[in-house]
Amino acid sequence: MERQDYGMPFMLRYENVAWYEKGRVRILDRRVYPRDIRFEICNSYKDVARAIKDMVTQSAGPYTAAGMGMALAAYEGRNLKGEELIKFLEEAAHTISTARPTTSSRLKKVTEGSIKAARRAIKNREDVVDAVFRESLNSLNRRYNAMNEVAKYLCDVIPDGGKVLTQCFAETIIGTMTRTLKEQGKNVKFYCTETRPYYQGARLTATCINEMGFDTYVITDNMVAYAMENIGIDVFTSATDTITLDGHVANKVGTHQIAIVAREFNVPFYVTGMPDREKKKREDIVIERRDPSLVLGNHTAKGVKAIYPSFDITPPKLITGFVTDKGIYEPNNLKKYFETDYKSYY
Repeated sequence: MERQDYGMPFMLRYENVAWYEKGRVRILDRRVYPRDIRFEICNSYKDVARAIKDMVTQSAGPYTAAGMGMALAAYEGRNLKGEELIKFLEEAAHTISTARPTTSSRLKKVTEGSIKAARRAIKNREDVVDAVFRESLNSLNRRYNAMNEVAKYLCDVIPDGGKVLTQCFAETIIGTMTRTLKEQGKNVKFYCTETRPYYQGARLTATCINEMGFDTYVITDNMVAYAMENIGIDVFTSATDTITLDGHVANKVGTHQIAIVAREFNVPFYVTGMPDREKKKREDIVIERRDPSLVLGNHTAKGVKAIYPSFDITPPKLITGFVTDKGIYEPNNLKKYFETDYKSYY
C-alpha cells in the first residue's frame, strides 16, 4: 500500500510522529512544538513507554510510538531465541500499552499486532526487528487509510464556506479532513479551542490546519458560546480516545461542556472514530488524572490546589452522529457498526 501520509502537515508524516531506526526511536516532542522542533530519543522500549506517559506525544501519536517501540524492543531482544524473545516482547507490550490507561485497549491492539508479526518472522526464519518495524508501518497505513474514509464522510457535512469548531488535537483526522477539503475545493474557516493546560488545540491543531492553507483562528476554551452565538459555527467536531458501544465518548476534558453549548445553539456535533468493542458502557471508561501543577502554572498563590482530569465523558444525547469509515451512525445505532465486516485499523 502507498504510504498514506502523503500531502500531510509536517508533524503528521510518519517520520515526524515516531520512528524506529538503528536501535533507537525518535519521537517529536509535541509539548514544545511548533515553538521548537525537538525529538525525544528513546534507547529502550521503557523510554518509549515513559515518553507516552509523559505526553511527549499525544492524540494518536502514542499508537505510532507504540509500534515503533515494539520494533525497538525486538532490537533489544535480538539475541534471544524463540519463546524467550516472545516473552520479552510480551513484557514490553504490557509496559507500552498500559502507559496511559484511558487508551490502553487501543494501544494493546498495536502491540498485539507487533507480537503476531514477531511470531510469523520466527516461524519463517526472518529478521524479527524488520518484521515488527514493517508491521508498525502497515498499522500506520491502515489507520491513516481508515481515517481517510472517515474524512470523506465528515467533509460531506461541512458546507463550502462553512465554519468548523475543533477541540483538542484530533491528529490523523485533522490531516485527512483538511486534505480532503482541499481536494474538494471547499473554502472553510476553522476555530480551534486552545485546550488547556497543554494547549494542543492552539499549538498542534491550529498549526496543522494553517499549514494546509485554511483560515485558522484560535479561541480560548471559554469563548465557545460567544463563537457559536456571534460568529456562527456550522459544525463542531472532535475525535475521541474511546467510544463505548452505548455511545459515550471520552475525549479531552472540556468536550462535554462544548457539546452542551452546541446543543443550546443548535450546532451539530460529529465525533470521528470507530467504537471500541471492548468498551460496552460508560462505566468501562477509566479517566486518567494527571499532575495538577500543570493546571496551576505560575498564576496561583501558594497553597492553592487543582485537579487535572485528562478526559471527560460526553453522553450520546449530545452527539449528532459518529463518523466512521463505514459512514455516519446515530448514537442509538452505533452497535450496528459491528454487524458488517470489520477490519482492525491498528
